[in-house]
Amino acid sequence: MTPAERPSAPEVWERLRAICLAMPDTSERVSHGELTWFVGAGKRARQFATTWDHHPDDRNAVVFAAPPGAQEQLIAADPSAYFRPPYVGGRGWVGAYLDRGPIDWDVIELHLGDAHAHTRG
Repeated sequence: MTPAERPSAPEVWERLRAICLAMPDTSERVSHGELTWFVGAGKRARQFATTWDHHPDDRNAVVFAAPPGAQEQLIAADPSAYFRPPYVGGRGWVGAYLDRGPIDWDVIELHLGDAHAHTRG
């Protein structure tokens, strides 16, 4: 899928960027074609969240690290809002769709804050 074919939402990515970069010791770079946020510096930096807009499901989402058990709880509570992402889902990461209507930014910010804290250790 080319960038022009992606279901990207620049205003959503800017809001995610603002939330993530406001957290301590956070950096951003593109990884696997997606905006990705890391906590820590240099080789110790660890990924805690990434955008999701060029995968086969043609959906906009954010994928984030989660503590043990959170993935199952979130997906069971609302499978139309949360999903188990390929590749990182086996490590407990969670995907949250951002194209289902109005975004509850307070909830997204809470998830990203938890992901940051969980990854930072």
